[in-house]
Formats: sequence, C-alpha cells, structure tokens
Amino acid sequence: QVQLVESGGGSVQAGGSLRLSCRASYYTYNRSMGWFRQNPRNMRETVAISYTGDMVPYYANSVKGRFTVSRDDAEQTVYLQMDSLKPDDTSMYYCAAGAWGSGQSRSTSPGDFPIWGQGTQVTVSS
Repeated sequence: QVQLVESGGGSVQAGGSLRLSCRASYYTYNRSMGWFRQNPRNMRETVAISYTGDMVPYYANSVKGRFTVSRDDAEQTVYLQMDSLKPDDTSMYYCAAGAWGSGQSRSTSPGDFPIWGQGTQVTVSS
C-alpha cells in the first residue's frame, strides 16, 4: 500500500508563502497527484492536480495565479508552492495519489483519488 507523508505546513501572515511537500512510499510516475483542503463545510475540495507527461495541471479558481503544483517522480514527491496567501487559505491540506496508471486521467474529484496522506495544517493570519 502506498503511503503519503505531507510536510511544510505552518503559520504565516497574509501575503506570505509556504511550500508543501508530499513524499510517496512507492512509484508516482504514472499516477495523478493532487492537493486538497478541507472547506468550512468540512468537505474536501480540490486545490491542484498534477498529471503526468505534458498535461497541464488543474487549479481551483480560488488559487489560480497564486499556487503552483509540481512533481519530482524520481524522488516520488509532489509539491505545492503557495504564494500570496490569504486568510481564506487557512485549512488542513491533504496530498492524494490516483490509482496506478491514472497519470493522464484528468480526474479532479477527491473521490477519484484512493490514497491519502494525514494532512498538514496551514494557517494564514490577517
């Protein structure tokens, strides 16, 4: 079973930056890899998805232009660079991996990602 471990969360003032990392215990080269967060209704919402090959990443409208998802499959790691953070970005952030072979699935729904990390807290103060 693939395990995911997130790191990089913390507290920052509005306008600041954080970089989240997610390291997988198994190969990621043919999986879609995503970042999600818990919204005020306690539902997981999609933040960003990295696909394999030349596929353009997916970003939620609320983070476009501020967040950047990237991956290093040699290191089995996916990153989320978060810039210009806002108090509304405060949440628990989760990394998730798609199924084997899902790399170009274009999936964006949390339900399409079967493997989840434990989460890392991001707090943005005004």
